[in-house]
Amino acid sequence: MKFRGKTKWALLLSLLMIFSVVAGCGGSGSDSDQAKEDVIKLGFLGATTGSVANYGIPGQKGMKMAIEELNANGGILGKKVEGIYQDNKGDSTEISNIATRYITRDKVAAMVGDPCTGLTKVAAKIAQTNKIVIFSAGATGTGVVEIGDYVFRNTLLDKLAVPLVVDWMMNTKGWKNFAVVTSSNNDYSVSLTPVFKEAIQQQKGKIVIEESINDEETDFTAQITNIKKAQPDVLVFTGYYREAALLMNEAQKQGLDINLVGGDGLYGQDLAKLGGKAVEEKVIFYCGFSFSGDESNPETEKFLETYRSKYNEEPDMFSAQYYDAVMILAKAMTDANSTDPSVFKNELAKLKDYPGVSGNTTFRTDREPIKSPVCLITVKDGKLTLLDKIPVNIQ
Repeated sequence: MKFRGKTKWALLLSLLMIFSVVAGCGGSGSDSDQAKEDVIKLGFLGATTGSVANYGIPGQKGMKMAIEELNANGGILGKKVEGIYQDNKGDSTEISNIATRYITRDKVAAMVGDPCTGLTKVAAKIAQTNKIVIFSAGATGTGVVEIGDYVFRNTLLDKLAVPLVVDWMMNTKGWKNFAVVTSSNNDYSVSLTPVFKEAIQQQKGKIVIEESINDEETDFTAQITNIKKAQPDVLVFTGYYREAALLMNEAQKQGLDINLVGGDGLYGQDLAKLGGKAVEEKVIFYCGFSFSGDESNPETEKFLETYRSKYNEEPDMFSAQYYDAVMILAKAMTDANSTDPSVFKNELAKLKDYPGVSGNTTFRTDREPIKSPVCLITVKDGKLTLLDKIPVNIQ
């Protein structure tokens, strides 16, 4: 159909008015997009319900505290920082969905967490594929940063800590004969056991028995019976605090007087509640943080004071490391003068001797963290208490 005369000009005028309105709407959209860009979003990865909530809940509190402090001081590069919080329930499928949603819907600049190695690996593969930085505040196992150059962590590594802990057990405590217990359905435990075994063997210790359990089991009668017969000096358990407490309850029931030593998977405030007298000064685990009160770092003292005042409880390794992770990300963005992950990840990789509240952190050329010192924690009077510190030789 063709248009002539006044009809043609009327149509053209109508079209011009429509285009003008559309252009006006487009301008509003641009303003909205710009407003969004003025907010830096960080996605929380962690469980706040389920079996590993003792790691995620304090981690979320530490992350929130860091974000509040950043915003009180002008944010990052003049932009407000916003935390996005979803509960992954300690489930691989859930964390996969959350990581994808953070990236595609929420447009986060980085993800902070998860504290568990297996879950971190799931999210890290998604982050690497989408070129978004992920910064784990707890994953200690192997094969994490190897996923790619957008993957970081700021925790004490098992491969650095375990040889020092084994040396402490053998030469400070005189424990030469070891029982080793692995939780077969726990990625963290399965990865940590060979690290302990290698260190024990290299230092001429003797593994007199190996046993296995599964997370969520409650009856460890058979395992403790077998361990008692083998007469080890110490029990090395590479799983989480819940099963550690139950193992020690069964040991007490059978009259087995033995210490249990493990990694930071035992770092849970419920350890003492679940284990009671069975874990008192009997369970020892290593980590990169303590709130013993003898900290020489003024930033740690400030963190402790603020955290206690804000939450009316003691902080732990996870709250401290999530806090540090957010602050380290802020430093990298500021140093890079960019919130683009492809840009600030390069500054992140250069981190040297960062005086965080959870200890000094340096990234090696492979982006793996070196933290010092190794803190040995036990349970005393129902509370997690610093037992000893082992310095780490940073090279």
